[in-house]
Amino acid sequence: MADHAQYLTLGLDREVFGIDIRNVREILDMRPISRLPHAPPFLVGIIDVRGTSYPIVDLRTKLGMPAIPATPATRIIILDVSIKGRTTGVGFVADCVFEVTGLDDDTMSAAPDVGGDWQSTYIAGIGRKQDGFVVVFDLERLMEATDLSHVATTTAPAAAAPAAARAA
Repeated sequence: MADHAQYLTLGLDREVFGIDIRNVREILDMRPISRLPHAPPFLVGIIDVRGTSYPIVDLRTKLGMPAIPATPATRIIILDVSIKGRTTGVGFVADCVFEVTGLDDDTMSAAPDVGGDWQSTYIAGIGRKQDGFVVVFDLERLMEATDLSHVATTTAPAAAAPAAARAA
């Protein structure tokens, strides 16, 4: 019997990507993002969620896709990602979020080896879902060249946080 792993599926352009559900903390509607000076293009800024700050990565830019304005379907996915051996809270901006779905590990295939300069190291595998494919991210490899150490995740004491912030 195949292992059936659960993935959050999301859309970028017309492609479907998957993130292991064990890494997902929460999914948020798009909200204002505070810009960070001198940040790399993929690091769009930082947000506060109930007293904790999270750096926000535009997945489109990180993957070399053109940036687009947010739509009503745009979401921020808050994740736990291992970066340089340390678990860090990071937000990914996605065009949309579809569902949590299972993908059988025995039907998952590796990224095709086509040679050349194609960057496929961030792909943990490619699963099948109905008539299409789900490209599953290897979050650690996707973020390994990313230095977010200057964007520390901080937590304010719960008692000091305003009631409206705790309810967000």
